[in-house]
Amino acid sequence: MPHRSQGTRNAAGGGSLRKKIVKKDGKEYLYWEARYTAGYDPRTGKQVQRSITGKTQKEVVQKLRQVTAEIDQGAYQEPCKLTVGQWLDIWAQDYLTNLKPRTLNSYQSAIRNHLKPAFENIKLEDLPPHMVQRYFNSLQQAGKGKKPLAPKSIHNLHGVLHKAMQQAVELGYLRRNPAALCKLPRMTRAEIKPLDDEAIRRFLTAIKGHPFEAIYLVTIFTGMRQGEVLGLSWDSIDFEKGTIYIRQQLQRNRSTGQYELITPKHDKCRLITPASTVMATLREQSRRQAAWRLAVGEAWENTGLVFTDPLGHNLSSQTVYLHFKKLVEKAGCPKARFHDLRHSYAVAALQSGDDVKTIQENLGHHSAAFTLDVYCHVTEKMRKDSADRMEQFIQDVSSS
Repeated sequence: MPHRSQGTRNAAGGGSLRKKIVKKDGKEYLYWEARYTAGYDPRTGKQVQRSITGKTQKEVVQKLRQVTAEIDQGAYQEPCKLTVGQWLDIWAQDYLTNLKPRTLNSYQSAIRNHLKPAFENIKLEDLPPHMVQRYFNSLQQAGKGKKPLAPKSIHNLHGVLHKAMQQAVELGYLRRNPAALCKLPRMTRAEIKPLDDEAIRRFLTAIKGHPFEAIYLVTIFTGMRQGEVLGLSWDSIDFEKGTIYIRQQLQRNRSTGQYELITPKHDKCRLITPASTVMATLREQSRRQAAWRLAVGEAWENTGLVFTDPLGHNLSSQTVYLHFKKLVEKAGCPKARFHDLRHSYAVAALQSGDDVKTIQENLGHHSAAFTLDVYCHVTEKMRKDSADRMEQFIQDVSSS
């Protein structure tokens, strides 16, 4: 692309400013360029020249003033030559090393399938906030062969990009985070659907005698997550005190396909004191597992887990879930999810009079406020019942 310069002169704020014309496809395009001295090369002592370009003289002058002011104040940062795609790759490789396997996989998937295709070849310092906003707006709309993304998915993608860009800011590659001021779609919490008392009775009847009966029973009466139940180990159970220490979960690494024991969600270990029925179920599971171990001898794999197959291997979460779906269909609740067992425990505990703080700690929520938010419809009913009881009390004392 041949080009020529016109009218070189000093610009206000220092540096030099010139108008340039570029010919492309038979047309002429005008833009402005300002050159400034960013410092001196310590090896040669020569000036280090940098340039700023823009469509108008005013735009370039403003940029030049900002740069020269930063140089005078000692706050100048060298322009970053990385593209967004290159930075995302660096960030994923070097700054996500402490994430849990499943979280890491989700970040990598977001970068590979969404963020890099959208921004890969744009220079990191040239990514404007409005382009980021426009991208997230586009995800809410249907296109050729694609459905709009759910608000939660959009929030998750934005979270990954925001963290990557914030790391670039902290390293001095960017002055500000281009994803910081995005307007995202409002998320609405999905309605929880716990099993009611009658459904729980039918479910307990359906699982009677099933190989995974103990798993489902412990889950519905403790509120543990599926990974926490399948990762429960014998050294975390104190039969004398009647307590369970939840300190790990069993999770499948989607990259390797292997199961791994990792810390619970939010890295929050907790101690619970379940009902005596739960502890009796675990004692029976201990006797059952001891019989398996005796039967297979040296073929037994000593994982230390409470729930295993007859050879001591950990159970597949998918297998446990598929059996669960058949059992809830048998119980007349075909749409129930495994996680609904956890919700069922929480609702039953609230309705039985347990205080919210205890339920929050048993569930491993990060705050009691979150617990109240999730189960607000239950607490609203409880407040109504409380008002009805008080009204009955008022009527009783007023008539005596």
